[in-house]
Amino acid sequence: MSAAPHQEPELTPRRVAAFVVMVFGMFMAILDIQIVSASLPEIQAGLGASSDEISWVQTSYLIAEVIMIPLSGLLGRMMSTRYLFAVSAAGFTAASFMCATSTTINEMILWRALQGFLGGGMIPSVFAAAFTIFPASKRSIVSPMIGLVATMAPTVGPTVGGYLSHAISWHWLFLVNVPAGIGVTIGVLALVDFDKPEWKLFDSFDWIGLGALACFLGAMEYVLEEGPGNDWFQDELVAVLFVVMVIGGITTFWRAFTRENPVVDFSAFGNMNFAVGSIFSFVMGIGLYGMTYLYPLYLSSIRGYDSLMTGQTVFVSGLAMFFTAPLAGILSSKMDLRLMLLLGFVGFGTSSWMLTGMTAEWDFYELLWPQVLRGISLMICMVPINNLALGTLPPEKMKSASGLYNLMRNLGGAVGLALINTLLTDRGALHAARLKEALSWSNPEALRQLNMMAANLTAQGVDGERGALSQMAGRVTQQATVMSFIDVFTLLTLLFAGLAVLALAMKPPRAAGAGAGH
Repeated sequence: MSAAPHQEPELTPRRVAAFVVMVFGMFMAILDIQIVSASLPEIQAGLGASSDEISWVQTSYLIAEVIMIPLSGLLGRMMSTRYLFAVSAAGFTAASFMCATSTTINEMILWRALQGFLGGGMIPSVFAAAFTIFPASKRSIVSPMIGLVATMAPTVGPTVGGYLSHAISWHWLFLVNVPAGIGVTIGVLALVDFDKPEWKLFDSFDWIGLGALACFLGAMEYVLEEGPGNDWFQDELVAVLFVVMVIGGITTFWRAFTRENPVVDFSAFGNMNFAVGSIFSFVMGIGLYGMTYLYPLYLSSIRGYDSLMTGQTVFVSGLAMFFTAPLAGILSSKMDLRLMLLLGFVGFGTSSWMLTGMTAEWDFYELLWPQVLRGISLMICMVPINNLALGTLPPEKMKSASGLYNLMRNLGGAVGLALINTLLTDRGALHAARLKEALSWSNPEALRQLNMMAANLTAQGVDGERGALSQMAGRVTQQATVMSFIDVFTLLTLLFAGLAVLALAMKPPRAAGAGAGH
C-alpha cells in the first residue's frame, strides 16, 4: 500500500541516465513509423515493387506494433523492464539492418513487421518507468520529455526521411538505427534496475488470448488502413478481416475478464482519470497523425512538392514543440492541469480553423502560423494528458495501463486516417460534381475563362479548345480537392472544441502518493 511513498526518494543519477537511454529508444521506435512515409517512392523503385505492395512497408509495421503495445504490460512484468527493453532494442536494431539489406518487397515487409513488433515493446515501457521511478514532484520535468518524443518523432519523421533518402539513399532510413540501437541495448542492460522479472508468469501465459489479441488488433489495423482505398466491404479481404476483428475482439475481452493472468489487463479503466485520459489520448492520435498526414498530402497533391520540400515546410511544427516543451513543464507544475488541457485543445482547434480558409495557392508562409500553433498546442495538451491519465494509478497497474494508453493513441491515429481518407474521397467527389454543374455553356464567366485559356494555348501553337477543356477539368479537380481538405479541417475544429469542455471532467492528481495507495 505504501510502495509509492517509499520509492519517491530513490531518484539516483543512474536511474535518470537509464531513463534517458530508454527515451532515446522510444524516439527511434516512434520515428520509424513516419521516417519511411516520405520516401516510399524511392523504396518502391529500389525494390521494384508495385504501388499496391509498397503500402505494406507501412501497414506491416503498424499492424505488428499495435499488437505488441498492449502485450508489453504482461511481458514487462514477466521479463522486467530491463530485459524486455534490451531484447526489444536489440531485435529492433537487427530488423533495421535486415530492412536495409532487403532486395525484394516480401523481405522488406517481413523485416518491417518484426521491426514494428519489437519497437512496440519499447514505447509503453518508457511511460511506465516515468510514472513509477520518478517522484510526483519531478513529473513537470519528465512528462514534457516523453510528451515531446511521442509527438515530435512522428512530426519530424517525414523531414528526416526526406533528407536521408535525398542526401544518401533510402537504405540509410534503416541503417541510421543500427549504431543508436546498439548503444540503447548496452545502456539499458548496464543501467536499468527498476524491477525484477517474474518468470513464473510464463507458466500461466494465455496463448489463446495472445492469438485473439493479434487477430483483433491486426485485423482492425488492416481494415482501417486499407478500407478507405478499397471501398470498405466491397473488398472481400476487408470484409473477411472485419469478421476476424469482431471474433478476435470478443475473445480478447472474454479472456481478459475471465482469466487470473490475462494477456491484457483492462482493470485500469476502472480509474476515471485513466478512462477519460485514454479517450483524450485517442483523440490526440487523430489530431497528431491526421495533421501529420494532411499537410504533406496537400503539399504533394496540390502544390506538387517533393518529399524534401514537404519535409522543410512541415518541420516548423517540430520546432514549435521543441521550444514549448520546457514551458509545458513549468505550466504543469504551476496551473490546474485541466485548464492547461482546455487551453491546448482550444489552441489545436484554432490551428485547424485557421486552415479552413485554404486555397490552392497556399504555401509555406500561409501554413506557418497554423503549424506553429499546432506544435505549441500539442505539447500543452500532451503533458497534462499524461499526468492526469497515469498520475493517479498505483505502481502495480502502471505497465498494463501504459500499454493501453499508448494503444489508444495509435488506434486514434488509425481511425482518424481512415475517416480522413474516406471524407477526402467522398467530399471530393461531391464538390467536383457540384462544380461541374455550375460549369455549363450558359455560364458567361466559365465561357470567358475557357476562351482566354484557348486563346493563350493557340498562341503557343497548341490545340486551344481541347487544351482549354483539359485545363478547366484540372482546375475543377484541384478546387474540389482543396474544398474536401477544408471540410476535414472544419470537422477537426469541431472535434477539439467539443473536447475542450470534456477536459473539466477530470480530477487533478494532486496527491500522487495518496492516489497510489487506494
